[in-house]
Amino acid sequence: MLARLRSLQAWLLPRGPVDVVRQVLLFAAAYYGYRLVRGAVDDPLGAAVAFKNARELISIEQSLHVFVEPSVQAWAASKPAIIDFASWVYINAQVTVTVSALVYLYLRHNSSFYFIRNMFVVAMALALVGYIVVPTAPPRFFPEWGFFDSVSDMVGVSHDSVAVNAIFNPYAAIPSMHVAFALMIAVPIARLSKHRITKIVWSLYPPLITFVIVATANHFLTDAFLGACTAALGAWVAAWMARVRPSAWAFEPAKATA
Repeated sequence: MLARLRSLQAWLLPRGPVDVVRQVLLFAAAYYGYRLVRGAVDDPLGAAVAFKNARELISIEQSLHVFVEPSVQAWAASKPAIIDFASWVYINAQVTVTVSALVYLYLRHNSSFYFIRNMFVVAMALALVGYIVVPTAPPRFFPEWGFFDSVSDMVGVSHDSVAVNAIFNPYAAIPSMHVAFALMIAVPIARLSKHRITKIVWSLYPPLITFVIVATANHFLTDAFLGACTAALGAWVAAWMARVRPSAWAFEPAKATA
């Protein structure tokens, strides 16, 4: 029995309880930074800047002939099953899927987890800079373009409610961390997986999230592109850090099998 308990402890705490607490505190600090940034733009002047930036973004996309977001949401809304599915995925992707994936990586691929953690920390720090420098209102705040809040319609709770605003930054559109998070968990898991189906499923996850954030009117395509750039820069910095401490921070992809 004692041997089984030790085996279970080694599986649940591959580097001991102190390491688990350390990882939780790192991500908690990142969220606290997010809350501080939210307070920096949570006033009438900050909101005005966020709406101004969003309108300028729409103008830029129109000039580039890539302002397709109203058409994407209109198409999804014409098929109730699709718009409801997109709203459900949007609600669950950022917390449920991401946290579950990180826990899985910590438990099953602990040697590679620290590269992914570093990538997340760097990307989240970059995102905080973006939210301060370029606060941007999401598409759902512009009904004049045909946008509507599909997530609020499905769950019956407005994004503008006190409870929701206490947790989420309504003007954190640039960059889209839904896309950044999707890439930062999907790419590593696909590389670590030895099963072709798993690789395919996770490879399709970032494109799915990109569709979801547009169909639910929570992000512009530009936000998605900048979210991907944020993830890429986070990976680049994490790779540089891995060269500094390869034994602790290197990523170890799954070895090919015959």
